[in-house]
Amino acid sequence: MAATPAIKAIDAVVNIWTPEALSHRPDWKDGFFAGKVKAKSPMSSITLEQMLARMETAGIERAFLVAARTGRLGLPGSYHMPYEVVARACEQYPGRFFGLAGVDPTQGMDGVRALEDAVKNMGFIGAHAYPHWFELAPDHAKWYPLYAKCVELDIPLMTQVGQSLIYSPDQRLRSVGRPITLDAVACDFPELKLLGIHVGIPWHDEMIAMAWKHENVCIVADAHSPKYWPDSFVKYINSFGQNKVIFGTDFPVLDFERTMNEVLALGLKPEVLPKFLRGNAERIFKLKA
Repeated sequence: MAATPAIKAIDAVVNIWTPEALSHRPDWKDGFFAGKVKAKSPMSSITLEQMLARMETAGIERAFLVAARTGRLGLPGSYHMPYEVVARACEQYPGRFFGLAGVDPTQGMDGVRALEDAVKNMGFIGAHAYPHWFELAPDHAKWYPLYAKCVELDIPLMTQVGQSLIYSPDQRLRSVGRPITLDAVACDFPELKLLGIHVGIPWHDEMIAMAWKHENVCIVADAHSPKYWPDSFVKYINSFGQNKVIFGTDFPVLDFERTMNEVLALGLKPEVLPKFLRGNAERIFKLKA
């Protein structure tokens, strides 16, 4: 059982895993999650109620659900989770689930307008990007209209940094998410709240440098088990990066309870742990306490 912290956590990266959601995902998910990732969570579907129960056991109160857009539709392994699937979950459990709108840079202004609609009319609180699925680094011009819209809407944008994996054997994708590519983006859009997800491994020190340099660049610590986090990253969270890192799991890549147990075992300072588990996410996403 998890040694539940006094303050309830916010999980900033969670994949919706209901039967409806899985019907929109391609067949590669089982081999990837159970194989390369070795996820301990069941790969069968899980209801929203079951997810909330598991979150409660782990000491997690809120979750940001990702309506992922992985690659151009029609290519092997690519899929777009409909915004409506996540929106309905958030409407069913307000205050517990919040939506992140996946973005596709190849859709041009259609994608920009879809993002705006998701935020203004469907209640989404942020955007989410997978650069490797499009083999377009974060500083590629095709992303820029989406960045500008995020600034206009005053919402954060999450983007994967670090090495990508082989998700679909039929579409092998390059690792284009070097954290240093965020440098140009943050220089061009200093107001953009830019969150590098998945730690940035194996270029985690590069990701730390970007968060140190730019006021609105932060890090989401998800997808990699806390007990394997590099020492420099743990020290960053526990010191001058205490206001710049957000907790996440990337469920079902990481299990809620196991991840929380490993975080608590890191021995973060008493003044740091609440910021990491909850406070930083509340501030950056402008959530009510």
